[in-house]
Amino acid sequence: MSPGFEGYGEHERARMLPERAKRSAVNGARSEYRSPFARDRARVLHSAALRRLAGKTQVVGPGEGAEVTGMPRTRLTHSLEVAQIGRGLAEELGCDPDVVDTAGLAHDIGHPPFGHNGERALDEVAVRRAGLEGFEGNAQTLRTLVRLEPKVDGGGLNLTRASLDACCKYPWPAEPARSAGPARPAVGRKYGVYADDLPAFEWLRDGAPDGRRCLEAQVMDWSDDVAYSVHDVEDGILAGRIRLSALADRRERGALAELAATHFGADRAACEEAGLRLLALPVVAAVANRPDPSAAGQVALKRLTSELVSRFAGAAADATRAVYGHRPLARYAADLVVPPLVAAEVALLKAVAVRYVMADPARLRMQAEQRELLTELTEAIAAGAPDTLAAPLAEAWLAASDDAARWRVVIDQVAALTDQQAHAWHLRLHP
Repeated sequence: MSPGFEGYGEHERARMLPERAKRSAVNGARSEYRSPFARDRARVLHSAALRRLAGKTQVVGPGEGAEVTGMPRTRLTHSLEVAQIGRGLAEELGCDPDVVDTAGLAHDIGHPPFGHNGERALDEVAVRRAGLEGFEGNAQTLRTLVRLEPKVDGGGLNLTRASLDACCKYPWPAEPARSAGPARPAVGRKYGVYADDLPAFEWLRDGAPDGRRCLEAQVMDWSDDVAYSVHDVEDGILAGRIRLSALADRRERGALAELAATHFGADRAACEEAGLRLLALPVVAAVANRPDPSAAGQVALKRLTSELVSRFAGAAADATRAVYGHRPLARYAADLVVPPLVAAEVALLKAVAVRYVMADPARLRMQAEQRELLTELTEAIAAGAPDTLAAPLAEAWLAASDDAARWRVVIDQVAALTDQQAHAWHLRLHP
């Protein structure tokens, strides 16, 4: 157990499958010197699934607009930033930082090519063509961790119970997530596990309150929101697509607040007030008018991102401490408290990225083409399987018990591809 962090006993440190001791240590040396949670972090950090995120879209595609921005964020760099923000919050609250770090690294590991746009395309294929419950990036993340990423035969990375639970943003299966209930709030189509991964899910949730996220998962989720709201806006400013001076325009501010309410469930009036409050911050005013390519302009933009991350993370830490005191907080001993004021600011900044980057007409046309490509690619792989599948997934396809299980393997294959690989596979299989 990591020294200084309470609330993690044998139950939390348990792994689903037994593992044999390492046998290659130098004579007289310890075979293992890390905590179980440090080992979890290393397993995710060294995984091929995490490396593939370097080639997957965050907001703009890998390399897109690089001549303007230097290098826009990918799913990998976003995940590294989420892990870093989460680790700092965990240290402040008394969670084991390796557990939260692992969750931050892994939280998007199941996302397909082309980001949420690809997720939408695979969900359509899964439901309408394959008769499955759908495709959901969070459920695919759990599937990757417990099944697809090889480390232990039949157990994926075989992470500890605490780390797997921290990765579950939506700890319920597909059908309960689609209906409101006291323990499972209505969250649209969001859910965290597919039907055939329920045994692993039930193991990791053993003893957990039904439908409730552990504190570490809440810290990861807020860190994701903070990184998304700040860093994606930074990329948009660098690309010349976002000007924060728009917050001064009443009509634009109202449109942004409406987007925040529609897409992120925020309070519209609170978001309008948040726009004025953000614009009044000196670090926002310094970069509000236009991108400044000079060294001084780059420094001002970095100061903006640094201060906003500190503002949002620090507010959550302070509010949580105000409720629970200064004892170590972990697992189900507390809930993260996010002040409504900063929640509205974060939601508004997320809406800025949606309005000025993701809703651009040219981008919407490109996204339609990407969805068509993934649909055609999935059909082509299914038609030629198992020969069209990579070796491990070809084995899984041959072992599948029915058509639905074989379709899930095909979708696993497409989800694992990078943006560039999706284009290349489509060109080869569907010329």
